[in-house]
Amino acid sequence: MGRDHSRPFLKGNMEGLILDCLGGIYTAETDEGIVSCKARGLFRKNGISPCAGDICDVEDGVITGIHERKNYILRPPLANIDIMIFVVSTCQPSPDTQILDGFIAVCEYKGISPVIALTKNDLKTNTFIPEIYSDICPVIICDYTDDRSIDPIRDIISGKVIAFTGNTGVGKSTLLNHISPDLDVETSEISRKLGRGRHTTRVSRLYKVLDGYAADTPGFATFDFTQYADITAPELASCFREFDRFTGKCRFSDCSHTREKDCAVIEAVNEGLIARTRHESYIKMYDVAKNIKDWQRKST
Repeated sequence: MGRDHSRPFLKGNMEGLILDCLGGIYTAETDEGIVSCKARGLFRKNGISPCAGDICDVEDGVITGIHERKNYILRPPLANIDIMIFVVSTCQPSPDTQILDGFIAVCEYKGISPVIALTKNDLKTNTFIPEIYSDICPVIICDYTDDRSIDPIRDIISGKVIAFTGNTGVGKSTLLNHISPDLDVETSEISRKLGRGRHTTRVSRLYKVLDGYAADTPGFATFDFTQYADITAPELASCFREFDRFTGKCRFSDCSHTREKDCAVIEAVNEGLIARTRHESYIKMYDVAKNIKDWQRKST
């Protein structure tokens, strides 16, 4: 799949899946094949931006309509995601649980299934990620010397729209290339001096992979969950699924699960039933969410 194989501005009416956009030209997969098309000026006027993952109507080489989305994330713009795979390396860069927890919370809020793919296990075999997250979402340990370790990811891609995300340098593109070697996705090298990647993915693009679609998204160094989902403070606890069996047992019905006395969630943290790092991430996100005014909220 690629832009060189598209059929520019094919005549006729059809339905398609937007794969990418470069320079204002969209590539969409339709029953007639992969075609190039433009978007109607009306979209911009109405504040609508077609993006990868959108189901669209195409008429004479022009996108005339966007179907209702089941979910949408703003950075990078992606729609109708079934599964988000968080690529986490054991080192270079080391795992950042606050970023990971923020993304998982966004997935829970958006109705996206989270999965963790743990890479660079040859560089550091001891990691706390499986211990903390295995009861929250699938954790797949990727060993590139054993191709069978990638099979669980191949299995979940079939028939789905998958987005790969993670810090710059964790190996998203490398993992995609191991899943389907014919993709030849551009990979990045780590700058040891700067501690970040170079020549990284710059656009969101859906690749046809194993009867499904996968997006390799740009890497990042920081994460602001408010740019991805408009989660209010009272809604946040439901985005931490391990809280569910404790939230109804607090002394106060409006407990925020941050600092109150007789909070069942805090008691579970102290008893080791909830990872302390997860609760710390929750508190930081809660403090941010509670200070956002209604007029500051985004429709994300």
